[in-house]
Amino acid sequence: MDLGELLDSGAIAPRLNASSKRQALSLVADIAARSLDLPASDIAAKLLAREKIGSTGVGHGVAVPHTRIEGLRRMHGVFVRLETPIDFGAVDEQPVDLIFALLAPAENPAEHLRALAKVSRALRRADLREQLRQARSVDAVRALFVHDTRPDAA
Repeated sequence: MDLGELLDSGAIAPRLNASSKRQALSLVADIAARSLDLPASDIAAKLLAREKIGSTGVGHGVAVPHTRIEGLRRMHGVFVRLETPIDFGAVDEQPVDLIFALLAPAENPAEHLRALAKVSRALRRADLREQLRQARSVDAVRALFVHDTRPDAA
């Protein structure tokens, strides 16, 4: 699975502002809704319901919110870099500025877990996180995820 394939160009926002976790997830839902032609309110509700179970802030300024959605045919990702980090209730108590949301088909939980593991593994790399923080365009962000999943990538 190529992380770049999960991210349509319209699903990348390299410079957004949000003042709270709720607002950040709402922005993610708005972006996803445009790509998927689904109601943003439904996506936001599912992401927020997942957060109530436990924060998806995985540490080092990264959050990987995720949910399964009826009717999706394949995995979709949304990447957002926030201009100012926000409290996300992360495991290391550090504010979050990099958000990679995963929206998975409801019928395929195994694919959901594989994608979640792949995103988490990629974003554990300090060099990738720093490059994502420096990237200023959609193309630059997408290229980092495509490069990161090539067989010769470190």
